[in-house]
Amino acid sequence: MSSSGNVSNFTNRFAQPPWRVALWSLAYALVLLVAVTGNLIVIWIIVAHKRMRTVTNYFLLNLAVSDVSVAALNALVNFVYAAHGDWYFGDAYCRFQNFYPVAAVFASIYSMSAIALDRYIAIIHPLKPRLSATSSRCVIVLVWSLAVTLAFPLCYYSTTRVIPHRTLCYVAWPRPSHNSFMYHVIVAALVYVLPLAVMAVTYTRVGLTLWGGEIPGHSSENFQDHLQAKRKVVKMMVIVVVTFAVCWFPYHAYFIATGLKQELNKWKWIQQIYLSVLWLSMSSSMYNPIIYCCLNSRFRAGFQQVFRWCPCIQVSDYQTELEVQTARFQQHRQSSLYTVARADSCPEASSTRRKSSYTSHRGGINGHPQLNAVFT
Repeated sequence: MSSSGNVSNFTNRFAQPPWRVALWSLAYALVLLVAVTGNLIVIWIIVAHKRMRTVTNYFLLNLAVSDVSVAALNALVNFVYAAHGDWYFGDAYCRFQNFYPVAAVFASIYSMSAIALDRYIAIIHPLKPRLSATSSRCVIVLVWSLAVTLAFPLCYYSTTRVIPHRTLCYVAWPRPSHNSFMYHVIVAALVYVLPLAVMAVTYTRVGLTLWGGEIPGHSSENFQDHLQAKRKVVKMMVIVVVTFAVCWFPYHAYFIATGLKQELNKWKWIQQIYLSVLWLSMSSSMYNPIIYCCLNSRFRAGFQQVFRWCPCIQVSDYQTELEVQTARFQQHRQSSLYTVARADSCPEASSTRRKSSYTSHRGGINGHPQLNAVFT
C-alpha cells in the first residue's frame, strides 16, 4: 500500500546491506507462510464441514479469504518494493497493489463488525430475528462493494514512472500533499476508528451481560453450557479484534504523521520504521488462525486433522467435533419423523403432546421464557 507521500523514501541513500535485507526477508517469509497456510486451513474447515457453516463462521470465512489473499498477493510484493525502492511488476499490478489491500482490510474489519452486531442481537435482544445464512451472504457482498468503492481512487490514480536506474509505483493524486493526507485520514476513520468504536460498544455491553451479573436460570445445567459457549465465542472475537487494532494502529499513525510532517520522509531511519510498520500490519493476517486453534475446539480439531502426520498431534477429537454431527443430525431427523408418524396415527397422544409443548414453552427455563430464545 504505497502512496505518493512515500516516493521520496525510496532513494539510493536508503539502500540496505545484504544482511539486513536477509533478516527482513525471513520476517516477511514467516508472515507469508503462516498466514497462507493457516487461513487456507480455516477456509477448508468451514467449507468442508456442514457443522461449521454458521452465520458467524461465514464472516470468519470472509475474513480468512481477505487475509490469505492479502498475504499471498501483496505482502511479498510490498516488501520487495519497500526494501529495494524499485518496482518490477508492471503498471497493472501497481494499480492492484495499491487498491486491493485497502479493500481487503475494509472487508476484514467490517466482517468482524458484523460478527459483533450478530452477537449483540443474539445476547442482548434474543427475541429479535437474527441474520440467516442468506442474509449473511448479502452482508458480505455489500461489504465488498463498499470496500471496492472506498479503494477505487487508489486504483484510478496509481501509476508507474521510470527514473534513472529504477521504476516507481505510486498514487499520483491531483494535489499530492493535500489529497494523499486527506485520503489516509478518511481510510483511518472508516477502516479503523469507526468499526473499532462500534465493536468496543457492542462487546462491552455483551461482556457486562455475560459476565457482569446474575442471570435468571443459572441453576440449569443446559443454561450454563450455552452460557459458557457464548462466553468462549465472545472472548475469541474480542482477542481477534484487539489483535487487529494493535497491528494496524502503527500503520495508520505512520501515514498520518508523515502526512502532517513530510520532512519525516527524509529521516535516516524512516525506511526501517516503514518496514517494521508494514510487517506488523501484514502480520495481522497470520494471527487469526492461531487464535481459532487455541480457543475453539472445532477449529483445533480441524488443524489437528491437517497436521495428523506430525507425531505430537492427536486427531482423536476430529470425528467428535466436526464429522459425527452429521450422523447425529440424520439420526435425530429419522427419530423425529418416526415421532410425527406415531402422532398422526394416535390423535389423542398428539393432542396431549401439543398441550405439554405449549406448557413447556410458556414456562421456559425455570419460568423465564426469554431465556429459551437466547440459545436458539
